[in-house]
Amino acid sequence: MNRIIDINEAVKMSEAIIVDVRSEGEFAEATIPGAINLPLLDNMQRALVGIAYKEQGSDAARRLGLDLVAPGLGRYVESFRRLAPGGGIILFCWRGGLRSKFVAELLDTMGLDTYRLKGGFKSYRRFVNDYLGRDALPQQSIVLHGLTGVGKTEVLAELKQAGMPVLDLEGMARHRGSVYGKIGLPRSPSQKMFEALIVQELMNAEQTGFFVVECEGRRLGKLLVPEILLQAIKSGRPILLYAELEQRVRRIKDIYAGREDGIQALQESTSYLTRYLGRKKVEELNTLLAAERLEDVFSYLLTNYYDPLYKYPACPSRDYELCVDTADIRKAARRIREYIIKLPEY
Repeated sequence: MNRIIDINEAVKMSEAIIVDVRSEGEFAEATIPGAINLPLLDNMQRALVGIAYKEQGSDAARRLGLDLVAPGLGRYVESFRRLAPGGGIILFCWRGGLRSKFVAELLDTMGLDTYRLKGGFKSYRRFVNDYLGRDALPQQSIVLHGLTGVGKTEVLAELKQAGMPVLDLEGMARHRGSVYGKIGLPRSPSQKMFEALIVQELMNAEQTGFFVVECEGRRLGKLLVPEILLQAIKSGRPILLYAELEQRVRRIKDIYAGREDGIQALQESTSYLTRYLGRKKVEELNTLLAAERLEDVFSYLLTNYYDPLYKYPACPSRDYELCVDTADIRKAARRIREYIIKLPEY
């Protein structure tokens, strides 16, 4: 049988498989994190049905939709059988309307246990907006600060592997938060998807009562960090990470060196700094990049651009609850974990 459930029930069903039956284009724009896309109508079919609806009305659009999907219904059902032989599937479309209802009834007829999300993806968007629209987050944030290249992302990865609740905003945004932030990374998600990923991780952190996050500004590339999260970062427990300049340069070089298009991509990105460094200096830096003198370029940018911009201490400071040398990332992560498990929030 198929049952209608609301979003609050759906997010608690951790064992269920979530299936987005919207088109590939809708799925690519944003979906419920973890959802699998099995579109009832593909992009072109959906467009044709939309045209029929506008020009001929709902009955004509429904008949066309049925004609389009009918030849492939057998294969479509088999896709669900392979995905979840015993059922336990949550279906959703845009508003919880015709598409998810049709698929739910079809699967019900074929003996698969399904749930249909009331209100569809729109109800999930309301859920995300409500979560991020509160006055404050219920979790305490533990915030990693430090100059560019000290290894904040690497420390977050170690903490996550150790079972700590981590909010890796740069990973979610697929942007490293610098002028070189998009080099070698796939396309960033939409703002809606970025927010959905954030809410998913925040919900995962509710049981522990805290999460670890890197200090970020308002923007990560073209994406905006939600205001409630910026407030949590500002009021969080501050931890300072620090490392020698040579180590920071080496870490940055390890990220970008060896890429087939690396030098060209670095030069193109460096050109965006013309308004801050001047045309002559950017030309000098790009000449150094052409000669593969990456250490010289990164050392200059850290010393003369990024360090003065962020103004973090390069050594221990009393302004932070904990200061950690990141020469050894694993050792640094262990020290932070030891600090965390002694907190009352833990």
